[in-house]
Amino acid sequence: MRRIALSSLVISAVLAASGPASADPAPVVIELFTSQGCSSCPPADELVKHLAERQDVLPLAFHVDYWDYIGWADIFADPAYTDRQRGYAHVGGRNMIYTPQMIIMGREDVVGADVMEVSEALSGYLGQKPKVQLTTGRSEEQLTVSAPALPDGMSGQFRVQLVRYMPLERVEIKRGELAGNTVDYANIVESLEVLAEWTGAEPLEVTTTFVGDLPAAVLVQEWPFGPIFAAARVE
Repeated sequence: MRRIALSSLVISAVLAASGPASADPAPVVIELFTSQGCSSCPPADELVKHLAERQDVLPLAFHVDYWDYIGWADIFADPAYTDRQRGYAHVGGRNMIYTPQMIIMGREDVVGADVMEVSEALSGYLGQKPKVQLTTGRSEEQLTVSAPALPDGMSGQFRVQLVRYMPLERVEIKRGELAGNTVDYANIVESLEVLAEWTGAEPLEVTTTFVGDLPAAVLVQEWPFGPIFAAARVE
């Protein structure tokens, strides 16, 4: 099977240009909207695979379903992820959606296969202190999410979301534009659950059931489809 990948030199360039990896527990969230039916997506998928190695970046691959008609149904696609992408477009005043698109921290729209554009956008967020001090804790089959009340003037409408994702899956694509290719997909979003709607006026304290071995993260996002103010991996 053929495989499509970015060169190691290109990957090294984007990671170096974005700054050294740090131990900051509040990662920069990158949402990639991708599809196995999109012939221009594999370079962006490969970039996500490498960015997933960093602790200061949390790339999440949302597989959309609107390219399935070409001949290959994306096995990870969910119409809800297409709706999420449309929501970003509506709020951002964009008339179209496309793949591969990256949304960085709920704010910036960049072409996911443009390594230098992604690197430049990412560098503007690395090392920034989160506006919400988010804490997560696990006990048996429960997850607790907490945050202090926000300072005066920062309250608003926020959505607290739990995302579960698969670290890595290799797929042999047999039909469609990528027929004959084998592609590695990283940080594939398996579910996105709303834990709470929060104004920030009072401290946040949420407890939910948490089972299974899939990695997870919690996002606090201004709603609808606004900036992500904080993110924390579930350890």
